[in-house]
Amino acid sequence: MRVVNTTIAHPPVTTELRGKIRVIAINHAPVNALSSVVREALLRAIELAEAEAQCAAIVLCGAGTDFSGGADIREFGKSGLQPTLPDLCARIEASIKPVIAAIQGVCLGGGFELALSAHYRLAAEDARLGFPEVLLGLMPGAGGTQRSTRLAGARPALDLMLSGRQIAGREALGLGLVDHTVPDGGVTDAAVAYAQEIADKRGVPRRTRDLVAGLAQTESNRLAVEEARAKAGQKFRGQFSPFRIIDAVEAALSTPFDEGMVNERGNFLEALASPQRAGFMHAFLAEREVAKAPEMRIATQRSVASVGVIGGGTMGAGIAVSVLSAGLPVVMIERDEAALARGHGLVDKVFGENVAKGRLGAEDKDQVMSRFSGATRYEALADVDLVIEAAYEDMDVKKQVFAELDRCCKPGCVLATNTSYLDINEIAASISRPEDVIGLHFFSPANIMKLLEIVVPAKVSADVVATGFAFAKVLKKVPVRAGVCDGFIGNRVLATYRLAIDYMVEDGASPYHVDKALRDFGYPMGPLQASDLSGGDIGWATRKRRAVTRDPRQRYVQIADRLCERGWFGQKTGRGWYQYPHGSRIGVPDPEIEAIVEAERQRAGITPRAFEDSEIVRRVMAAMANEGARILEEGIALRPLDIDAVFLHGYGFPRHRGGPMHYADTVGLANVLEDIREFEKDDAFFWRPSPLLVSLVKEGRDFESLNRSPLDAK
Repeated sequence: MRVVNTTIAHPPVTTELRGKIRVIAINHAPVNALSSVVREALLRAIELAEAEAQCAAIVLCGAGTDFSGGADIREFGKSGLQPTLPDLCARIEASIKPVIAAIQGVCLGGGFELALSAHYRLAAEDARLGFPEVLLGLMPGAGGTQRSTRLAGARPALDLMLSGRQIAGREALGLGLVDHTVPDGGVTDAAVAYAQEIADKRGVPRRTRDLVAGLAQTESNRLAVEEARAKAGQKFRGQFSPFRIIDAVEAALSTPFDEGMVNERGNFLEALASPQRAGFMHAFLAEREVAKAPEMRIATQRSVASVGVIGGGTMGAGIAVSVLSAGLPVVMIERDEAALARGHGLVDKVFGENVAKGRLGAEDKDQVMSRFSGATRYEALADVDLVIEAAYEDMDVKKQVFAELDRCCKPGCVLATNTSYLDINEIAASISRPEDVIGLHFFSPANIMKLLEIVVPAKVSADVVATGFAFAKVLKKVPVRAGVCDGFIGNRVLATYRLAIDYMVEDGASPYHVDKALRDFGYPMGPLQASDLSGGDIGWATRKRRAVTRDPRQRYVQIADRLCERGWFGQKTGRGWYQYPHGSRIGVPDPEIEAIVEAERQRAGITPRAFEDSEIVRRVMAAMANEGARILEEGIALRPLDIDAVFLHGYGFPRHRGGPMHYADTVGLANVLEDIREFEKDDAFFWRPSPLLVSLVKEGRDFESLNRSPLDAK
C-alpha cells in the first residue's frame, strides 16, 4: 500500500493518507489534551479530508500511547477559544465521509466525547474510557450525556458519568459504546482496514444523534433516572454537577438531540463557573502537590522490599493488608501466639471478604497470604527494610518497642511509628539511631483510607523522609508532610474544632442538630457519628493524658466523659452518642443522651440557647481555619494545601468545598476573622485570632497566596 505523508500547518495534529483512508492523529504530548490549538488543527484536518477527492473515509486516532486524556484544564474558564469542543464534535458527526475513531490508551472526558461523535469506534481491549468530569465538579459538555445515553441507555451512561470510573475497551463493547475491540496494539491499522471496508460498501455515516427514537418510553430508562436521582440525594449532598448530569440524561430520553445539547451545554457552563468546580480543582491539584516534599528534591529514598508491622490489632492488621496489597511481604510481631493468631485472622478476613465480593480470586488470595508471616520475637525483623510500629498509644510502650527494634533491625532499616499524638522526637531520642525514625500516621481503616501523614522529627535523615513518600506512592496513599506536635496536622485541628462543637452542645445545640448541620454542609457523617465510629475511648484517653497540662483558662466540657464513664464508646459497644441496636452500624438518636446533656448544662450553670445551622457551620469552619493558620505559623504544615489534603482524605471534608483553608478563602478571610472576633467576646481564650490570619487580612491576602510560596527544605 502506498503511503502519502501530508504535513499541515498545525503541529499538534499529523495526517497521512493510507490508500483511500485519511488518518488524522492528535499529537499533543503527554496525553493528547484537547487544547484550543489541537481543536483548531483537528477541524482544519477534517475539512481538508472531506474536500480531498482521493479520501473515502477518515480514521481519527491519537499519536503515542493514548487517544486523548480530555480537555486541557489550563484553559478552564477562558472564553473565546475557538472552535469549542461541541462545535468540533458536531462537525465530525456531520461529515459526509465516514469517521472511525481508533481508541487506545486513555480516552477520557472530552476525548471520549470526541470519539462518540465519530460514526464508528474501534478500541483496544485494555483501552480506558470514561467521564471523570464529576470528580472535578463538572459534567460532559460536548454531547457526552446525549450520545452515551443514546448508545448505551440511561443506566450505564449514568453509572459512568456519576462515578467517574474508567472502563476497559471490552466493557465499552458490551455497553454498545464501541463497535469492535482489537487485541492490544494495532488499533489504528485495524481501524484503517475497517474504514476501507465501510468505504468499499459506500456506507452512509451512522450518526449517534439519530439513534434510539422513543427511548423515553423504555421503563428501565425511566427507572434508572429516578433511582439515580434518589441515590444522588444521599451520595452527592450539596453538590451541583451530579444532579445536572441526571437532568441532561433525562433530556436525552425525552427531547430531540439539539434541545438536549442546549440543556447539557447550559448546565456545563454553569458548573464551570461554580465555586464547587474551583473547590474540586483545588483538591485535584493539592493532592498532586503534597507529594512534592522538599526532601524528595535533595535525597534518594532507601530501598523497601519487605516490611515489618508491630501489632496485630485493627490498625496493625489494616496496615498489613495495605502493604500486602501493594505486593510486598509482611512480618507481623505480636506479644504472644494468641494475639498473633488474632492478627492473622483479621488480615485473612479482609482478603476473604474481597474474594466473596469478587474483587479477588481465591488463588490470588492464597498468593497474597503466602507473603504474610508472623512471630513473637523481634529477631524475625532482622532482614526487613522498614518497620511500622502500631502498638498501644502509650509512650512507655512505644519506647519499649523501639528499644527492641534498635537491637534487632539491620543498619539502615527505616523505623516508623504510627502514633496519632505522641512526641516522635522523644521516641527517636530514646534509641541509638534517631536519624532512622519517622512517623507514618495511617488512618483507620488503614487499608481503605488514602491519607498518610509523613511526620518528620527533628533528627530524621532526609533519605528516610523521601523513603516515606516513596512508600506512600507504592501503597497508593496521599502523603502529607507534617511536623511534630500533639496531633500533627489532622488530629490537632480535629481536637480544636471538636472543642468548638463541645461548647455549642453545652451552650444549647442538640448533638444531633450539630451532626445534621455538618452533613448538610457536605460531610458524609457528622462529627459525633464519626466519634462513635472511631471509638469514644480514644478521645477520652487523650483528654485524660492532656489533663495535667491543660491551661486553666481553657473551658472544659465533660459531656463526652459522662458517656465514656458509662462504657458508651460508640459502635463497638452498641452505644455512644447514638444507639446501635442489634449490632447495627447506623445509629439512632438516644433520648438519654439529651438528658445527660441537659444535666451537664445545669451543672455548669448554662442557660441553653438555639443555634442556626449557619452558625454551627461558621463556628466549626472558623475554628478549623484559625488552628490551621497556627499550624502554618509553627511550620507543622508547609502550605495551606497540605492541611486541605489532610482533611479531604482523612476526615471526610466535602471535596467540592476544596478543604478547610480553601473554603476559608471562598468565604473571605476578612469574614472569617470577623466571625472569630465576634465569638471572642464570649470566650477570649479559645477564640484568640491567629497572628497569621490577622496579618493576611491586613495585607489583603489569602491562604492561596501561601501555596505559591517556595518550599524550603527542612
